[in-house]
Amino acid sequence: MFKITKKLIIPVVFIFLSSFTKKQNLFQVISPSKKYTANILVEKCEDDLCNGKGEITILSKNSKKTFQKLSSNDLSFFLDKNNLPTVNIIQLYNEQSPLIFLDFNFDGEEDLAIRNGNYSGYGGPSYDVYLFDKRKKQFILNKDLTELAYTNLGMFQTDSKRKRIITFAKSGCCWHQTIEYQIKNNKPVMTYRLTEDQTGENADKPKITEEKF
Repeated sequence: MFKITKKLIIPVVFIFLSSFTKKQNLFQVISPSKKYTANILVEKCEDDLCNGKGEITILSKNSKKTFQKLSSNDLSFFLDKNNLPTVNIIQLYNEQSPLIFLDFNFDGEEDLAIRNGNYSGYGGPSYDVYLFDKRKKQFILNKDLTELAYTNLGMFQTDSKRKRIITFAKSGCCWHQTIEYQIKNNKPVMTYRLTEDQTGENADKPKITEEKF
C-alpha cells in the first residue's frame, strides 16, 4: 500500500488538489507507476465514497507532459481515513483501487486498469483494462481482459513469475472457482481450473475438481 499525503506536505502518492465545483474532486497520483503520474477528476465525493463520471489524465514522469486522457462512466472508489484514494491495491472482498498500473500481458510494459462501476460478481468492482500498445505508444482497451474484470469477483490478480492471470468466482456460500490464464496474442487462454463444490449431495464432503489445459 502506498503512503498518501495532502498538498503542502512532501508528496508521495496522492495529493488532494482542489474542488473545481461542489461536485468535482481532483486527485494527483504521484508514484504508483515507474513511468507515469496521473490526475483523477471524479464527479462527486460524499463522506468516504467518490463516484460518477471520471476523467484520468496520464502524464509522463520524465517529460511531465500529458501522455493520454481516458475516462470512466462511474469511477467509484472509497477514500481512506485521510479522505484520499488508494492505488494498485487488489484485495478479494476488500479494497480495490481506482487505478491499477501493472503488466497484465507480461510484455515488460506497464498496463492500466481503471475502475468503472460495480458490475462484477455480487456487485463488486469492475474495471476497464487497457494494454500498452508499443507500436501506437498508447493504452488501448482490451475487451477480453475487461470481460474478465466484469464477470468474476472484482479485478483479477496477476502472477508475474509464472505469467498467469488469476480470477475468482463463487455462487452462494458453498461453490467457489479459481481459474488461471496464460496470455497469448493479448488474449487470456485458460490453463487451469479449480472448482470447490459443497452444495447438494456434496454438502457433507466438498467435491474438489482440478483441471489442467
